[in-house]
Amino acid sequence: MSDGVTIALDAMGGDHAPRMVVKGADIALRRHPDIHFLLFGAEEKVRPLLAKRPRLASAVTLHHTDEVVADDTRPSLALRTGRQSSMRLAIDSVADGRADGVVSAGNTGALMAIAKFVLKMLPGIDRPAIASFFPTRRGESVMLDLGANVECDEENLVQFALMGDVFARTVLGLVEPTVGLLNVGSEDLKGNDAVRGASARLRGTVTPIHFYGFIEGDDIAAGTVDVVVTDGFTGNIAVKTAEGMAKLFGEFLEASFRHSLSARIGYLFARGALRKLRMRSDPRRYNGAIFLGLGGIAVKSHGSTDAFGFANAIGVAVDMKVNGVLDKIRIELGRLSEAPSAPEPRAVSTS
Repeated sequence: MSDGVTIALDAMGGDHAPRMVVKGADIALRRHPDIHFLLFGAEEKVRPLLAKRPRLASAVTLHHTDEVVADDTRPSLALRTGRQSSMRLAIDSVADGRADGVVSAGNTGALMAIAKFVLKMLPGIDRPAIASFFPTRRGESVMLDLGANVECDEENLVQFALMGDVFARTVLGLVEPTVGLLNVGSEDLKGNDAVRGASARLRGTVTPIHFYGFIEGDDIAAGTVDVVVTDGFTGNIAVKTAEGMAKLFGEFLEASFRHSLSARIGYLFARGALRKLRMRSDPRRYNGAIFLGLGGIAVKSHGSTDAFGFANAIGVAVDMKVNGVLDKIRIELGRLSEAPSAPEPRAVSTS
């Protein structure tokens, strides 16, 4: 149920804003009829779009601003000068309690910097992590960090594991999700100091985390674990590589069916199966990266997505609020602070 949930939208963020944002909100409203939206953006551009959707217009409060954070704006500059931007005002509405969460398809770095400054960090969390869904052979998994932190120590990775576990249990509905650390090998003594130290901590704590151990790159798509934990440098490369390979595979498949007359005929018989494949691997279904660790709900939509994808990002924000993810992370952080530490394994070569 989404009764009483209010979501703030950066109406000007994204390659196809504000049209994509308004249309996406309309789709989301059909899925969650009881939610309310605060839209922040240029009234002369947004108001005509709302006029075509009277049902959505009745669920929207529009706040005018002419300022927009450009895609190439440095995060530090956006933080200093963008106080009246659509992105900043949307985030401010979460901080002052008018909205339960914010969704933006705008500049990722600026969104992270402003959200971290305005919403602050949850007590016990040092850094936020970008988390998102990932399609696997077994269904869906959660992966974090996807780019917020280039370098992480063992404490950061332990905190990411805890937040990912809570997210998988509350949003994905998994009773006992498995958590794995992405590494260069599955052996206990492989990897750098951070991953080995985090592994020792996760094996020795009394939190409800079901720690699987180390996983390798091919385990991500296989669905070996439900929560994949890594630093932002590795995570961003991994997810971008997967997206690129999925796109390449689709292009190869399309070219194969155009190769000959018999291939085109074969396509006619395979259309149903191909439609299911396309739907299963559609990146719009997994749109909506969450900034876990902040004191408020902030969701980043892909900048080039369409209305369907943006509606899914809104759905992620609604799920975060309805399932009380932030409160549950606070509880688990309290348990983690009371958990005993395990001895760190001896260092060995990763070769």
